[in-house]
Amino acid sequence: MPEVHEKFYATGKRKESIAKVWLLPGDGNFVINGRGMKDYFKRDSLETLAKQPMVITDTLGSFDVHATLKGGGLTGQSGALRLGISRALIETDPNLRTTLKRAGFLTRDSRTVERKKYGQPGARKKFQFSKR
Repeated sequence: MPEVHEKFYATGKRKESIAKVWLLPGDGNFVINGRGMKDYFKRDSLETLAKQPMVITDTLGSFDVHATLKGGGLTGQSGALRLGISRALIETDPNLRTTLKRAGFLTRDSRTVERKKYGQPGARKKFQFSKR
C-alpha cells in the first residue's frame, strides 16, 4: 500500500464539468469544494455514481477524497468526479486498472450539448411550418 503522507492526484471531465481529485490515505471521508458529499450532491444517486470506483475496487474506507469541482451541473460534476477518482486509484495501485476498465470508469464520456443552428430555435427544433 502507499506511504503514509502520499497524495495521489488526477483530473476528470464530463460535459462542461472539471474535477480535480486528491486521494489521501484515510478512512473514507469525502470533501468536495470544502463541503461534505451529502451537502454538495443533494441526491443519493449522484453520491452513488461518484463512489462507484471505490466500491468496485474495495477501497471505500481506505482513502479520503478531496475534490475541487467546477463548471456544469451536478450530474456532470458527479460523472467528472467518478472519472477523477478512477484515475487517481490507478495512481495508487496500477493493478486496479483492469477492474476499472471493465466497469467502464476510465472512459471519458465525450457527449456534450449540440450547438444551436442559425435559422431555427434550437439545435434540432425547427420553427412551425405554415402552408398558407
